[in-house]
Amino acid sequence: MKIILIKCGGSTLEELSAEFFKSLQELKKQNYRIVIIHGGGPDINQMLGQLNVQAEYVNGLRKTTAEILEVVELVLAGKTNRRLVHMLESHKLSALGLNGSDAGLLKGCYLNKEELGYVGEITEVNGELIDSILAQGIIPVITPIAITNAGIKLNVNADYAAAAVANALKVEQCLFVTDVEGIMVNGAVQEILPAEEVENLIASGEIYGGMIPKVTSALSVLQKGIESVRIVTGKKKIYQNEQWFGTKILGKERLCK
Repeated sequence: MKIILIKCGGSTLEELSAEFFKSLQELKKQNYRIVIIHGGGPDINQMLGQLNVQAEYVNGLRKTTAEILEVVELVLAGKTNRRLVHMLESHKLSALGLNGSDAGLLKGCYLNKEELGYVGEITEVNGELIDSILAQGIIPVITPIAITNAGIKLNVNADYAAAAVANALKVEQCLFVTDVEGIMVNGAVQEILPAEEVENLIASGEIYGGMIPKVTSALSVLQKGIESVRIVTGKKKIYQNEQWFGTKILGKERLCK
């Protein structure tokens, strides 16, 4: 079974094009099974702003109080997830929205309760549940909300959630959807880059500005045990005639094999 994990950041949802969804349709015809993990940062920040709740970050992770967790789940499950499922369905792609905490889909534990509050990391993925949904030709669209053995919900970084699910399902491809076509070097999109070279490009300034967080997010997934990750754009096709687009970043362990 060929599985693809697609991670969509909340800021990319509005930019997903008809060509992007056509690529997903083609992948389905090629018997690929698709799983989507999504974030929702902009929508969450907007809601927190309306509630006059100050967002706070520790090492790039959102500090999550009980109050903020309620907002995070409300936005992710009630708005962002619904919108993405609707977009897929409107392009004739059968999809099912799932909160990560439902049916023990994503089990987790506190990452650092004292510093981060209700922020977690995933310890277990209910792969059988995902497989059963995929077997019906349905795309699971999952929020990065985990649940502890004690039944406490936790906010999980969407990048880390993507890595955990990708590892559990042994996916063939892990795609990070961004607003750029890939990593540009000397004006050209690079097809394949080793992780070390990507780090060097950041250090030298060739990767700069808004591209840095996109690339470092992809690199963070490699550190979670994924062999490779591909940066693609949601504005164009990501796959056509058995050809992938974007930049594939190879992890350090992969290079040693």
